[in-house]
Amino acid sequence: MNGFEVMRVDNGEVSVLRIKGFLDAHTASDLEREIQKLLDQKRYKIVVNFRDLTYISSAGLGVFMGFIEEVRGNKGDIKLTNMTPKIFRVFDLLGFPTLYEIRDDEQQALQSFNNQK
Repeated sequence: MNGFEVMRVDNGEVSVLRIKGFLDAHTASDLEREIQKLLDQKRYKIVVNFRDLTYISSAGLGVFMGFIEEVRGNKGDIKLTNMTPKIFRVFDLLGFPTLYEIRDDEQQALQSFNNQK
């Protein structure tokens, strides 16, 4: 069985979640818990770094859809970074690039939040 890990790093007002491994129906709840913790702490500027993610299922994609309204309703956003071509194809097939800002790397996403001030 493949594992899933989430590591959180706060950078000022922005929280970065670095996700690793398999994000599927069995592990999506782990990511949901981490994002919910951020919202409970009123941290609505979120970057998700996919660099070490090897697989994502529809359940994993659903996590992002489940939170985006609340995040944007509180003047925040979820920005996605460092996707491998394989992971990006999954997001692209479902039209996520029109819904989410997808950046090549974490620094670009952080800078994008800083430019919104």
